[in-house]
Parts: sequence; structure tokens; C-alpha cells
Amino acid sequence: MANDNKIETLISARKSLKLSLEKSKALGLALGKAGPRLEEINQRLPSLEAAVRPIRADKDALVAVGGHINRAVSPAAAVLKVFDAVHGLEKSLLSDPRNDLPGYLSVLKRLEEALKFLADNCGLAIQWLEDIVEYLEDNTVADERFLSNLKKSLKNLRELQDDGERAHLDGGLLDAALDKLENEFRRLLTEHSIPLPMSSSSSLADQACIAPSPLPVSVIQKLQAILGRLMANGRLDKCISIYVEVRSSNVRASLQALNLDYLEISVSEFNDVTSIEGYIAQWGKHLEFAVKHLFEAEYKLCIDVFERMGLDVWMGCFAKIAAQAGILAFLQFGKTVTESRKDPNKLLKLLDIFASLNKLRLDFNRLFGGAACVEIQNLTRDLIKRVIDGAAELFWELLDQVALQREIPPPPDGSVPKLVIIIIDYCNKLLGDDYKTILTQVLVIHRSWKHEKFRERLLVNEVLNIIKAIEQNLETWMKVIEDGTLSHFFAMNNHWYLYKHLKGTKVGDLLGDSWLKEHEQSKDYHSTYFLKESWGKLPGHLSREGLLMFSGGRATARDLVKKRLKAFNEAFDEMYTKQSNWVVSDKDLREKTCQVVVQAVVPVYRSYMQNYGPLVEQDASSSKYAKYTVQTLEKMLMSLFQPKPGRYGSFKGRQSSGKFNNGVADLRRTASAVV
Repeated sequence: MANDNKIETLISARKSLKLSLEKSKALGLALGKAGPRLEEINQRLPSLEAAVRPIRADKDALVAVGGHINRAVSPAAAVLKVFDAVHGLEKSLLSDPRNDLPGYLSVLKRLEEALKFLADNCGLAIQWLEDIVEYLEDNTVADERFLSNLKKSLKNLRELQDDGERAHLDGGLLDAALDKLENEFRRLLTEHSIPLPMSSSSSLADQACIAPSPLPVSVIQKLQAILGRLMANGRLDKCISIYVEVRSSNVRASLQALNLDYLEISVSEFNDVTSIEGYIAQWGKHLEFAVKHLFEAEYKLCIDVFERMGLDVWMGCFAKIAAQAGILAFLQFGKTVTESRKDPNKLLKLLDIFASLNKLRLDFNRLFGGAACVEIQNLTRDLIKRVIDGAAELFWELLDQVALQREIPPPPDGSVPKLVIIIIDYCNKLLGDDYKTILTQVLVIHRSWKHEKFRERLLVNEVLNIIKAIEQNLETWMKVIEDGTLSHFFAMNNHWYLYKHLKGTKVGDLLGDSWLKEHEQSKDYHSTYFLKESWGKLPGHLSREGLLMFSGGRATARDLVKKRLKAFNEAFDEMYTKQSNWVVSDKDLREKTCQVVVQAVVPVYRSYMQNYGPLVEQDASSSKYAKYTVQTLEKMLMSLFQPKPGRYGSFKGRQSSGKFNNGVADLRRTASAVV
């Protein structure tokens, strides 16, 4: 019995233990599930605490917080609304402006207004939000971590606001739109900037007649509209840079057909002004064309496009175009000519340059008179000063240089010295219609710089003194020629040259008819003596004495004829050989002189040979005595005094002072200059 009770007790204990184990197991499972829930509750407690904190906050603070929040949120909401509007413009502003430029500019204007609103109000909205955060923090109305995050975000906004970068407001949309406008500005300019259709076969005057309008009015209006928006956004300098680049390139392209490579020539690349004389003539025409038509058009176009921007803007723009398009190269070429060494043509070429510049004086003053063109003004003034100083110096030195030439031997061929040719031509040109007014103006200006007065008679007297100096040179040279025949020949040549080349000229009129007549008579006088002392002596060798009726017998007559023909031939050969190197450059004088020589010799020779030639023609040695036929003799005499090509160089002379390195025409290289 007792055992049975024990067993039941054990069974009961086992069941109780089993039940306890099952409960423990269930409790363990329940505890396992409760852990995450407790963790979740723990995480939610701060937010719950923040949620119930206003309940614990001061009643007055809770009442006031609503108004603060509303005042802060309203500006922020307005700002956000504008931000949305800005992003709504993005599609239109990223399109091509050429499709609808007015519409594009209108949308851009809206963007600018929106960005202005944001720039003005973003700071205000941030300030209001900062104020409400400070209020919440001071009154412990919000969670500290929430406030911390909010303060951090506002700080970042404030830093972006203070940075001043506009791209922070629109994401770079405005800059992208302005870039597109700049590209459209360049496109409009490039597509409508067409070089003049230059043709080398037509004159520059004709080219000006076909010059098209620089830009259509509609294009100018579009450019002005674009400029207005770009200028409002600080992009004017970039526009000017584009405009100058395109328009200056267009002018250069127009000038390219004129072949202006010569403008780049340096002093070291040419010997003297004569070697580039053709370029100087072209320079004046090309400069006038460039100024009056190309730069004039650019000047007017700059006014049309940039007038609303102000005088400084459009004048500065034009100055850059002129400089980059080539006006400086024109002025530099003129300076190069002034720096070249002195030669016979330099004075006239300097006067040509002055005439070209003076002709364009009013145009230069109007086009390049602004402060922006100071570089062009300085170069122009420097060039004019160099031209006037150089021309005046050369002119006043002419007389001294002519006098210095007396020490140089005259030409051995009896011709007119190069000095005489150049100086007579110089004097005729300097007092002629083309140069007298120009030279007078140059001398007047040059004297005014020295505070001296100039009278026109000074110019005339100086030229007449130069002519008188030439006369003195001729007299000196005639005296130093030892051969009397050559001296008369030289005098005949030069007196005739003075007479012929001064008669009917302004210089000749000033010298007077008596002066001219004197030189004409001197020519005749020396021509007569030249013939008398040379060819006039030949007929004397063909004497008929002792030959009349063969009084001494036929053999004796033959011997006399042989002797006299031999003497004639020897004298003729000697004279012909010597004078075959002599030169008469003037065709009329040469033919007349040869005819006079022929008349003095050939008729006598013809008559002599007709009468006495048969006496020697049958002789075995007849060719030794009847050396020339009448036709041969006449042909030889008519071929005398021909100019020798390439015989003469430019005249040179001696240096009168250290400053006159090269003389009027570098007068000193060799004595052969005047010979």
C-alpha cells in the first residue's frame, strides 16, 4: 500500500515536473519574443517623448509656436514655388535661340526675374527658419536631435547663399542660356559678314561702288536684343571680343585680294626707295580704299550695333577692329620708308606719303580721334613727323649735294651726268602742279615747328639756286676735261639738255626766255666748235692739190691719192674709235649731230672718190686705200653717239656731314656714278 502511494507520488511529481518544464519552455519562448519588442519600444521612446514634450512645455510657448511656424514657412513656400517655376523654364532655355529669338529672350527675362526673386528672398526665408529653430530650441518645444539636423541643413543653405554663386539657384541654367545667346551672336555676325567681292581687274573706285550694306537692319536689331540681355548679365566684354574677332577677320579678308604682303617688308629687305617705288604708289591707293570704305563701314556699324552701350563701348570696339584688321601695318610701312636710306626718289616718295595722309586727314580725325584709338593716333603723328622732317631735310640739303658733285669727274663719254638729269627732273617736279603745293605745305609745317615763318619765295629761290649750282658744275667739268673736242661735245650735250628739259616748265618760266635762249645758243656754239675741231678737219686730208689734169703724171697722181686716202683713213679710224664711245642721249640732238658730221665728211669723200678713186681701185692694194665705200662711211657716222644700255647708276656724292650718311641719293658709292 505504501508502495502504491509512493508510485502515485512519483507519477504526480513527474507530471508536475513535466508541466513545469513545459511552462518554462513556453515562458522562454515568450521571453525570446519579447526582446525585439522591448528593443522596438526602446527605440520609439525618444519620439514618443518628443511627441508628448509639447504637452509638458510651457503653455504660452505652445500657443505662440504656431504663429512663428506659419511666418517662417510662408516665405520658404514662396521660394520653393519659384524654384519649381525656374525648372519649368529649363526646356525652353536649352533649345536653339535661332528658332524663336524673341520668345527665347522673353523666357530668359522671366528666368532673370525669378533668379532675382530668389536672390532677394532666399536669405529672408532662411532667416525666418533660423528664427523659428532658435525659438523652438529656447522653449524646448522640439526634440534636440531634430533641431540639430534642422540647424545643420539651414547652415548649409546659409553658406550657399553667402557664396554668391548664381548657379546654386538655377543649377547653371542661366549660364547655359547665356552661352547659347553668345553662340547665336557669333552665328548672326559670321553668316552676314561677307568680304567685299574684290577683283584685281577692276579699280578700287569701282570696288567701292559695289560695296554691300555691312549688315541687314533685321540682323542689327537681333544683335542689339542679344547684347541687351548679355550686357545685363555681365557678358558685354565677351560680346565685344566676338564682334571684333569676326568683323576684323572680315576686313582682312576684303583686303587680302589687294595683295598687301608688301606692308610687311622691312628696311633690311630693300636697297633704296626706288626698289619699292611701285609699292609706295599702291600704298596710297590701298590706304585710301581701306579708310574711306572698309573702316568707314566698320565705324558706322559699330555705332549701329553698340550705340545703346555708350560712346566708350562702340569706339573701343572700332579701335580694336581697325588695329587688328591692318591699319597699323599701313602706318608701319610708311615708317619703314622714312627709315630707308636716302636716294634720288626718296624726297618725292615722302611727299607722296604726306599727300596720301593729308588727303585722309579729316577721315583719320573723325574715325580715329577717340581716346580708344590712342595707339593709331600716336603712330600717325609719328609717321607724319618723320615724313615732314625727312622731306624738309632732303630738300634743304639738295643745294649742298649738288655743289659737292663738282669734285667728281665728269662722265668720260661726254654725256649728261646722272646728277643733272635727276636734279632737273627734281626741280621740274617740285615746282610742278603735283608737288609744289605739297612741298610748300610740308615746309610751312616744318618751319612752324621751329617757330619760323615760311614764304613761298623761299621755295622758288632755293630751286633756282639749285639750277644755278648745276650750271656752275657744268662750267667746272668743262674746264677739267683735257680733250678740247670732248669738252665742246660735253657742253653741247648739257646746254641742250637744260634748254630742252626746262623750256615750257614752271622752272623755265621763272628762269626766263633769255636764260633759255642763252643755253640754246651755247649748244649751237659748242656744237660748231665740236665739229670744227674734230670731223671738220677730215676733208683737209682729201686735198686736190697736184691732181688737177694729172700735171705730174698719172703715177705721181696715184701716189698722191694713195697718200691722202691713207691719211684720211687713219684720221677717220682714230676719230671714229674715240667717239664711238661718246654718247648723246637725246635722240633729236644725236640725229642732228650725226647729220652735221655726215654733211661735213661724206659729200667731200664722195666727190673725191668719184674723181680719183679709179686711180687706186685698179691697184692690187686698192682695199688698203679705198677702205670705205660712201654708203659704209655714211652708215658708220650715223651710228655714232648711241646710248649704252645699263651704263649709268644712280648718282652718288660726298658726305657733307655725319648726319648725311647716304647723301641725297647716297651720292658717294663710286666716282662712276656721274660718269
